[in-house]
Amino acid sequence: MKSKEFDWRSACPISSGLDLLGDKWSLIIIRDLITHGTRTYSEFLESPEQISTNILAERLRMLTSMNLIERVDPNGAARNNAFQLTPSGAALRPTLKALGKWSQKYLKSFHPEIVSLD
Repeated sequence: MKSKEFDWRSACPISSGLDLLGDKWSLIIIRDLITHGTRTYSEFLESPEQISTNILAERLRMLTSMNLIERVDPNGAARNNAFQLTPSGAALRPTLKALGKWSQKYLKSFHPEIVSLD
């Protein structure tokens, strides 16, 4: 998938960001790479959110094609390969941190089990 082949809804930058990252799983994959460093396909499957194998494979392909993540060994098979953030993927760190802090502050009364990022 090339960026020109991606199904963008509009030219709005917020909408475009949500087109790419607004699904349930993409930011979880990015979060795992920020938190744990490189991860294999199997390690992503161990996340507590329990992503299904077909969704994981599709999201890894999409995030790779949009240059947010990359395979550690570009010639290796996806299942036996580790993934890492690219500079554009790593640039999402402050965004995820801000979302986490917002969630802690405003969702704690609705979700008392929410963990602290500090």
